[in-house]
Amino acid sequence: MPVFEYKGLNQAGKPIRGMLEADSAKNLRTQLRKDGIFLTEVVGQAEGNRRNGVRKGAGAAHADRELDLGKMARGRITTDDIAITTRQLATLLGAGVTLVESLTALVEQVEKERLKRIISDVKQRVNEGASLGDALSVHQKVFGSLYVNMVRSGEHSGALDAVLLRLADFTESQARLRQKLIGTMLYPAIMLLVGAGILVLMMVVVVPKITKIFDTMKATLPFTTRALIWTSNFLQDWWFIIFPVVTVGLMGATAWFRSPKGKPVWDRFALKAPIFGSLVRLLAISRFARTLATLLKSGVPLLVAMDITKAVMTNSVLAEVVEKSRDAIREGESIATPLKRSGQFPPLVYHMVAIGERSGQLEDMLLSVADSYENQVNVRIGALTSLLEPILIVVMGAVIAFVAFSILMPILQVNSAIR
Repeated sequence: MPVFEYKGLNQAGKPIRGMLEADSAKNLRTQLRKDGIFLTEVVGQAEGNRRNGVRKGAGAAHADRELDLGKMARGRITTDDIAITTRQLATLLGAGVTLVESLTALVEQVEKERLKRIISDVKQRVNEGASLGDALSVHQKVFGSLYVNMVRSGEHSGALDAVLLRLADFTESQARLRQKLIGTMLYPAIMLLVGAGILVLMMVVVVPKITKIFDTMKATLPFTTRALIWTSNFLQDWWFIIFPVVTVGLMGATAWFRSPKGKPVWDRFALKAPIFGSLVRLLAISRFARTLATLLKSGVPLLVAMDITKAVMTNSVLAEVVEKSRDAIREGESIATPLKRSGQFPPLVYHMVAIGERSGQLEDMLLSVADSYENQVNVRIGALTSLLEPILIVVMGAVIAFVAFSILMPILQVNSAIR
């Protein structure tokens, strides 16, 4: 059943806007009338009709464009949104509610319009006879291959509610880790941007006015003062070239490092970088272990699980190791052997994996590895947070001290010469 976005007037005559599930625009008007709402305009409707081949006119296409702009303004679907929706669906299914009724309840509960429309489309497909996994696969860009494959596995095993709970836990843990990393790096990034902005403002506006008094001096200026004046003049004369060149350079470097040739170079550097390299490796390995363990616990076959795990690895160097491991497993090797051979995984990982394979408890061992490495990540993030703040303060203080020293030294020299 499609979801309509509408505009209308309530009983007090105030304009309102909302979304409601209905068979047709006529049925929508009837439902709204029962609620005391007078329908003035249907802004757009769900994508189900387009999927079935119904073409829309120019007015409807314009309405869809308006709706798309509205969705962009109201924000994208986040990992937290997916986790909350997944947990709600698992709870409803665990309580014995049918899948279609559970999806209907979710359509009413979800606040973000794009997600509401997607769940409505999923419900319509399920109502037409598709499995939940197949219905979700149409929106794989939103849910991801890991999500879709785990749902399919849960449907085949008859434990969909348990698999969804596991998915919700996994998604929430990944979201918490990502938020912690972003929160840690946000403060230093803001400090650097503000500090750089203040420094450029001083060099372009403040320093030239102060250093004008040095033009009348016949004394030789200190090297630091000459360097400061040269930098200030350079920024004043060429700022309209410097900033575009720096911007284009950063954009070009970013594009190259994301390209098939540049990404492996950047990923290798990221793993070997001082201070941050070990943190990147810990994050990637914990993601590998938790993803693979979650998939295996949900009944996904090992080779399929390795394919999905490789797809979610953001570091191409480690993703290549996972791919080679999958090929080695297909040829009859254990998982631990290719991981050890790569030299990219610490001994703890492949030893734990080997023990898990021998004991038949691979999933539990992988979860232990993930927990251990995530704890290490949390400790190192806390240490970095404590370390970065004083370092930034010292660096900014040193820059300000250099500027002050460069300005005051000639003035002090002149005063000494007069005396």
